[in-house]
Amino acid sequence: MSLAQHVSSIEGVDRQELQIEPSHTVRRVLSYDAFPPPAEDLAEHIPAYVVPSLQRTIQVGITVLVCWLASGIVFGFAALKPVLISEGVYRELCTADELQQDVELCVEQDIRNVSALPVGAILDRFGPRVCGILASIFLAIGTVLMSYAFSIPEFDGYLIANFFLALGGTFIFIPSFQMANAFPKYSGTIVALITGSFDASAAVFLFYRMAYTGTDHRFTPDEFFLYYTAVPILIFLSQITVLPSKSYDTVPQLEKKIEIAQDAGRDIHSSDEDISSDDEIYRVRRERSGKRKNKIRKLDRLLGSEDERRERADREEDRLVKSAVWGALHGLPAHKQMLTPWFILITLLTVLQMLRMNYFIATIRSQYEYMLGSEALAVAINHFFDIALPVGGVVCTPVIGLFLDNLSVPMALSVIVSLSTAIGILNSLPFLWAANTTIILFVILR
Repeated sequence: MSLAQHVSSIEGVDRQELQIEPSHTVRRVLSYDAFPPPAEDLAEHIPAYVVPSLQRTIQVGITVLVCWLASGIVFGFAALKPVLISEGVYRELCTADELQQDVELCVEQDIRNVSALPVGAILDRFGPRVCGILASIFLAIGTVLMSYAFSIPEFDGYLIANFFLALGGTFIFIPSFQMANAFPKYSGTIVALITGSFDASAAVFLFYRMAYTGTDHRFTPDEFFLYYTAVPILIFLSQITVLPSKSYDTVPQLEKKIEIAQDAGRDIHSSDEDISSDDEIYRVRRERSGKRKNKIRKLDRLLGSEDERRERADREEDRLVKSAVWGALHGLPAHKQMLTPWFILITLLTVLQMLRMNYFIATIRSQYEYMLGSEALAVAINHFFDIALPVGGVVCTPVIGLFLDNLSVPMALSVIVSLSTAIGILNSLPFLWAANTTIILFVILR
């Protein structure tokens, strides 16, 4: 450090004239980066092998259970809607087509999608435990507000309650994917379980509606949501006791650890020169070698043997080649990537499809009651949809995995556009078979 940096503002610094010709310039090539990139404030990761397998298995099981109970309950609105109608929610605001009610409670599904970006940023910086605790808080607020909204007619808390339910679901779902790194060899299975549990969570309101109907409306919504507060309590307790406070290392991070551990030169340290006894040097280096090889064995059990890793890498390379777009945006900063047609068109497609899906879920009964002219048929279609939505999501998840692994991105997008177009056409036809076909294609597309 320069002595000038230790001089006070009163003492000042004596400046001397430079004794050089004005026509010459002084240059020096720096051996370091004068403007290093800012350090990223990201949460630390932990390698999965330091946590016992049984504990990681329990963590995965709890994550799947929590996702099933809370991550996507807002998408079960179609099942809850008959209960809301029966309880007279917004009766004074409803028109013949119940437009106000549909728009009111469809907001939560849009919040569920929009909140994904800030949740991802919080996960990167603070880890999954902070996300889980926030999820439990938001879900608790949402359930308590819903309970009070049903028990106190003067209290209109439905919209804000649904906002918190949707926000809490996002804080549950997105961090759950990091649990796939608990068992990297089975990451695909874990992702499928988490995705399936998200789809199945739409059945929570279906089960409540069945209980509501079975008890002849005695099991009121305020009681249900009051009992449902047990779910955020379970989430909070699991976060502070069982679930990991930090995300597990990803596969590339673990492979880097293997590469480092395979370097036998790490058994030799410069501090060995301070040891005078050859026997002591041999003992110390043997201990280091044993620890290094033990670490390799743990990593091999976690990731698989070298042959298994090579086979997995080959499969991943084949998948990237089949995608036909891998590397299209490599080397571009994030703001330039977001200005390309790749990002803009995919974003528009996703926004439009999710908006359409959310309103379809919220209005399916009123749509077909109008088109078919029969309340009984509309109720039957609604019941079929309530079951098909969670079941279809669970059944289709592994099939979609194979679909994405074996088709190029242009082909996959073509299939999505074709399904969307077919749904739009069939959804306009006033026939029972068209309604059932629309529902089947819808759950596959979603």
